[in-house]
Amino acid sequence: MKSLTPSYQELIQKDIARVEDLMRAQADGLTDDLKAATRVMIAAGGKRIRPALALLIGNLLGGDIQRLITLSAAIELLHTATLVHDDLIDGALLRRGIPTLSSKWSPGATVLTGDFMFARAARLSAETGSLEVMKIFAQTLSMIVNGEIEQLFMTQCMADRKSYLQRIYLKTASLFETTAISAALISSENPEIHQQFAKYGYSIGMAFQIIDDIMDFTADAIKVGKPVGNDLRQGIVTLPVIIYTENHPDDEEISSLVNGKCLEEDNIKRIVDKVKNSDAISLARNEADQYVQQAITNLNDIEPSVYKTALLELSSFITQRDS
Repeated sequence: MKSLTPSYQELIQKDIARVEDLMRAQADGLTDDLKAATRVMIAAGGKRIRPALALLIGNLLGGDIQRLITLSAAIELLHTATLVHDDLIDGALLRRGIPTLSSKWSPGATVLTGDFMFARAARLSAETGSLEVMKIFAQTLSMIVNGEIEQLFMTQCMADRKSYLQRIYLKTASLFETTAISAALISSENPEIHQQFAKYGYSIGMAFQIIDDIMDFTADAIKVGKPVGNDLRQGIVTLPVIIYTENHPDDEEISSLVNGKCLEEDNIKRIVDKVKNSDAISLARNEADQYVQQAITNLNDIEPSVYKTALLELSSFITQRDS
């Protein structure tokens, strides 16, 4: 028998479709190539977790649905723009099994397409009518760029937990935090509610990126569109490797990462196998689960409703997903 409480996807399915329509509409009246590129990136989809988060929080707080759809489209378009640039930087050929824009277009055209999406995302944030949301949006974009620059130049091949947590906040959790607090800002005038949901967004964002980093070791390479151990190949040390180095200080091959020594290709497969066959994966997952529990704690004093139930479901989904 089907539960009377809809899953979070079913609850907001029609609104997510409106969000995607608004995203596609941003290229109306522009060149056919830009329209096509925008549609391809939107069609590549994903689970739309960020717009889902905005819609669920906003509806829970009684926010105006059109403003929430506009905010959700702004957030997801910003996220999509970062993916366009990330794929170019990483030299990725596939994303979710679909050829990346950078695999088909010149670097210049790819960068400009990402820039276009950033610009339209900023315009949509302004259309929410909240100056505070616009400020937070601009600050978050700056943090994401700072995180990417740090990843490129400052944290290569360094197994340092503090730097790792700071990096994933800048790269990923900051946008979840922004999504949550922005939805609260346009739906409630209570500053305590704003901070409560900012903490909720931060926590599930941290958990989300940790799970992404675990999947770099455990996921099907074809399904995720990149080889196993791809982060290590780029000199990016993530939580599973950090935990392994902490628990195996005598492993000279991998402990050399602590001193910033990058690995040769021959080393990478061995290290991936070592990490996968150790308890580092389960321990990293435990840390993601702890962040999810922190997120759920921030919902404890929220009155029961279908939207609270959906947010609890979304929280759990963060660590259960496999792509």
